[in-house]
Amino acid sequence: MSLLEIKKLNVSYSNHYALEDIDLKIDEGEYVCLVGENGSGKSTLVKTIVGLKKQDSGTINLNIELGKVSYLAQFNLKDLNFPATAKEIIMTGTQKHGKLPFYSKKDKEVYKRVIEQLHIEDLQNRRIGDLSGGQKQRVLIARALISEPELLILDEPTAGLDYNITQEFYKILKQLNKENKLTIIMATHDIEELANDKPRIVYLSKKVVYDGNYDGWKGYEK
Repeated sequence: MSLLEIKKLNVSYSNHYALEDIDLKIDEGEYVCLVGENGSGKSTLVKTIVGLKKQDSGTINLNIELGKVSYLAQFNLKDLNFPATAKEIIMTGTQKHGKLPFYSKKDKEVYKRVIEQLHIEDLQNRRIGDLSGGQKQRVLIARALISEPELLILDEPTAGLDYNITQEFYKILKQLNKENKLTIIMATHDIEELANDKPRIVYLSKKVVYDGNYDGWKGYEK
């Protein structure tokens, strides 16, 4: 089943095109990495998919409810320094627009399952500002997962994290993709760190320059 179909997409900033004539189809259960140089259009594409940026022309057909999409934006993790606990941050992911923060029995059950899956039970009552960068990122992933999405979209999720934490983070994403059948679209610079995961690679330079498997990309890159 196709979750997302993009046709002839053009997006600009101040009459300068950031994306040109993008055609892309993503099927259920795929793990897709958007790669490219700075300014290639990776972040613009994910922001346009989730409705944070308006396209100039073309179509984006999302074949699931918008509520089944979770988006993890590019964060400066140092800015997450306020008195809320990790649990409070995670539970905000269950809230619907315009509704009071009431948590159902199911919300609490999903919360328990998600923190166990991400091995962050010991963090739940700690203040978010007291956590390390890797711990904060796990909390944000838990917040994205508590709504039980079918599609997870991430924008440079490992920016500012060290190598070991980055590797652990990608192990979590691979597990979510393989075991939960979660469809993932991720804008990233870390293509070398994904060698073992071998996701589908979409290389952007305003246009789609390459779209294929990891091994084919390595041959193409050379």
